[in-house]
Amino acid sequence: MAPFHLHTHWLKPLVPSGVAASRSQRRARGGGDAPRTGLLLPIVLFCYFSYYIFLKHLRYYCTYFASSLQNKNIVVFYGSQTGTAEEFSNRLSKDARRYGMKGMAADPEEYDMSELSRLTEIENSLAIFCMATYGEGDPTDNAQEFYEWLQETNNSLDGVNFAVFALGNKTYEHYNATGKFVDKRLAELGASRIFDLGMGDDDGNLEEDFVSWREQFWPAVSEYFGVEATGEDCSIRQYELVVHNDIDVNKVYTGELARLKSFEIQKPPFDSKNPFLAPVATNRKLNKGGTRHLMHLELDISGSKIRYDSGDHVAVYPMNDTSMVNKLGEILGSDLDTVISLNNLDEESNKKHPFPCPTTYRTALTHYLDISNPPRTNVLYEIAQYATDPKDQENLRKMASSSAEGKAMYHSWVQESRRNIVAILEDMPSLQPPIDHLCELLPRLQARYYSIASSAKVHPNSIHICAVVVEYETKTGRTNKGVATNWLKNKVVTDNGNKSSVPMYVRKSQFRLPFKATNPVIMIGPGTGIAPFMGFIQERAWLKQKGKGGGETVLYYGCRHQKEDFLYQEELEEYERSGVLTQLHVAFSRDQEHKVYVQHLLKQNKENLWNLIDSQTAHIYICGDARNMARDVQNTFFEIVEEMGGMTHNQAVDYIKKLMTKGRYSQDVWS
Repeated sequence: MAPFHLHTHWLKPLVPSGVAASRSQRRARGGGDAPRTGLLLPIVLFCYFSYYIFLKHLRYYCTYFASSLQNKNIVVFYGSQTGTAEEFSNRLSKDARRYGMKGMAADPEEYDMSELSRLTEIENSLAIFCMATYGEGDPTDNAQEFYEWLQETNNSLDGVNFAVFALGNKTYEHYNATGKFVDKRLAELGASRIFDLGMGDDDGNLEEDFVSWREQFWPAVSEYFGVEATGEDCSIRQYELVVHNDIDVNKVYTGELARLKSFEIQKPPFDSKNPFLAPVATNRKLNKGGTRHLMHLELDISGSKIRYDSGDHVAVYPMNDTSMVNKLGEILGSDLDTVISLNNLDEESNKKHPFPCPTTYRTALTHYLDISNPPRTNVLYEIAQYATDPKDQENLRKMASSSAEGKAMYHSWVQESRRNIVAILEDMPSLQPPIDHLCELLPRLQARYYSIASSAKVHPNSIHICAVVVEYETKTGRTNKGVATNWLKNKVVTDNGNKSSVPMYVRKSQFRLPFKATNPVIMIGPGTGIAPFMGFIQERAWLKQKGKGGGETVLYYGCRHQKEDFLYQEELEEYERSGVLTQLHVAFSRDQEHKVYVQHLLKQNKENLWNLIDSQTAHIYICGDARNMARDVQNTFFEIVEEMGGMTHNQAVDYIKKLMTKGRYSQDVWS
């Protein structure tokens, strides 16, 4: 009998935490105090039967972890928010074959990770963890339960072999915190580290960091287990193509992420696998001049039961540009409307397809695959075999190698030149990969996250977005356009009489106003970094109307020119006049000879800021660019604390770090 695939989050409701629910619990579920005797017997019988089924399958559940890895000795777990860690995991699991081992990539959310010690039952087993850090040093959503288990458990992992590659960004305060923790904690629990922790930096060159680590990792694995590389240097297909010539159109995916027809029949709750199609209620340009396009959108969430708080993020699922999709089909000479499935050759794998199938090439390239970012080296390696020009084949393989020359060439020709897969195929006419293999190799198109620019207290039925349209010229003379922002720009309120809609869901954040409305807030957000603070200010205005306000609300905003891109100028000035915004400081960086940024205004107001922070327990919030602005602002606060507090530099740094620990210095930043 096949193992019973029982996930932990399904199991938990079957384990009672107490004999009876309290009155408040019954009311929360819609029940009253008096028992409904007429329903009692069926309920008891149902519970008894459920418990019997639970016991019957418990044996299978307990063996699920090990049995689901049948014939695999390498499992690569990934904690992934944007898809990169998952992509690296797939590459490592594929590598295993070249070293005479069998591997699989695995989502820790789909396994009972408390059974990790059972890997010792498999000969020459190895657990690899590709762990991304998200937010303020947090694990990704799919690794949250595993992270919490590691924190709490004292289970022995003696005999479990492991290695960790961490993905992060040095511009963030908690660089690679999740990967570091997993690596340290596994060793503390007795697991054997067979190779050093890998550190990937997205602010530098994450791909190069991974390739360098991987090149040293596999020889160490070979030596540890006493196995030899097979020398196999050919492309290994993971999926087989099935063409559907006669299929019911109602069984073909048209962009849905999980449930077929989920966009036609919408059912809450809405999340990353089941987004809500929110009608676009407003789409207007915010800036009055300049060459850029800054926009304000309002998404209607009426009837969706979606709830959000100020500071949360809205995730939107964009579509690739139609002209790029058509160009790809034209270059490869493919009929994009062919209905296909890509089926995993490993029948035991949980991942049956690289994207929802059956579908058409057009849908896959429009909704599911990333065709606008420069491809990673593994894609170049795999498609090199399809170049008929030996020079093209040599260059592709060189760029995919770990040699210094190859790395430099990849960095220059692909990354710095921002060549996407369309540009690469255009510039290498001899390169003609089969479209199905290309679809197997390209990474998934990811959701884009925006800080919500509204408060649910004021706008319970709409979510506001503030964004700048990304468009730039590359070194090759091509114009590259940001996938999501250009797609959103074209989301007019009505399109040929139909309402435009955006697939979306809300991702919770720790970026929150203080619990006490009397606490002052200091908000620093240049450019579109103003977004979450529009929600904060709306909420403070709402609290003031209810007589619950009182704390100072201070905003430091920055833009290029007062007459061009002072976003939400009228609204902000009105909030200042009404007393909601007690201080509004705006830095116009290019309206004078010397540049003026928000950090300069902070320094000018150091006495007032120090009083708010040290005497009135103000909360500090920063939103925007992590690489420059957030770092410069933090250094300015170090200087203010050092000067006004009479501290050494190290003491000032500790002072700000303590504010972070207490939740009084929060950042919502991107790089």
